[in-house]
Amino acid sequence: MTILRRWLRRPIILAADNSNGPWGGGNDDNAGPRNPWSVPPGGRRPTNKPTALDDFLKKARGGGGGFGGGGNGGGPQLPLGANARALWMIGAALLVGLWVIFTSVHQIGPQQRGVVTYLGRYSGELEPGIRVTLPAPFVNVVKVDVEQVRTDEFPQDGGEMVLTGDQNIIDLAYTVRWRVSDARNYVFEIKDPQQTVRATAESAMRAVLATTTLTEAIGAGRTTIEARVAQMMQQILDSYQAGVRVQGVSIKQASAPSQLADDFNAVTAAQQEAVGNLNNARSYSQQVIARAQGEASAFDQVYEQYRLAPEVTRRRMYYETMEAVLARTDKTIVETPGVTPYLPLDRARRLPEPGAQEAAPAAAQPQSQSAPQQQGGQR
Repeated sequence: MTILRRWLRRPIILAADNSNGPWGGGNDDNAGPRNPWSVPPGGRRPTNKPTALDDFLKKARGGGGGFGGGGNGGGPQLPLGANARALWMIGAALLVGLWVIFTSVHQIGPQQRGVVTYLGRYSGELEPGIRVTLPAPFVNVVKVDVEQVRTDEFPQDGGEMVLTGDQNIIDLAYTVRWRVSDARNYVFEIKDPQQTVRATAESAMRAVLATTTLTEAIGAGRTTIEARVAQMMQQILDSYQAGVRVQGVSIKQASAPSQLADDFNAVTAAQQEAVGNLNNARSYSQQVIARAQGEASAFDQVYEQYRLAPEVTRRRMYYETMEAVLARTDKTIVETPGVTPYLPLDRARRLPEPGAQEAAPAAAQPQSQSAPQQQGGQR
């Protein structure tokens, strides 16, 4: 850069020193060829002022004076670049101060814990509040929210087909709620905590459903499945020392795949009908058994009475049997001759048909005459 400045200033120096050069002297127009760097006729001698390149270099380097001159005043100036170095030092000091402030002062929220590492090694935890540590990269602080309950939904896209213990496929959708219980283990023990929790939830759900029937999965067994999945997840995460606490598992949907919905409904209806028929058969069998047991008990009681008094018991059984048989007939048998049998009231109240009124007396007279003979003959 210095060589360039000197090369640009060379014509001016030649014009000042070579008054008797090959182009003739100074201001004498008739002495020979005119010096191209001399004062033009009728003009004034050019002054030693900086060029456009000098202005550009001065602005770029931050210099205050010209090249070798003192500007308009002509007094002594600072060396070139001194002001620039001062500005650079001030800027660097400001950057260092901001770096120290932003990496040393930490604001920990009420639900957060700050995991502190000193040169990459675990050093401790910061409680909620404004805390001060050494600046980075000596000390790093990772903020972890230990109170937020995170919810993961399964599946993220589409349906998740799961095989049950009785070789059936169900379309399953569920959610898992969890939070951070140990900030240190959460940061250092597992690489990707969220993906680890998701993989653990899917593995535990499939393991539990592999030992569960379809009826339990889509029916009243959901609560038991949710509890078993949460327990298995917690055991796996504790073995990893993940620092995660499972809050709960909720099954939102457990049904047959949409492609097999009609067939599944038909099978379900047939199973329900089979269960209903089986229950009816069991109820009928219990009734028959109870009736038979009652009759056997009554027979035992009658046999005891018959053994004590055979004649009396035989006669009483005869009367009871005849009473049961004759109670279902519309005739009364009387052994005494000459007694008219009792006519039921429902038949007596019937009105005869119009065409049968004349034939009724003729038909009733022979019947009334033959009735005593029949009654007298029955014993």
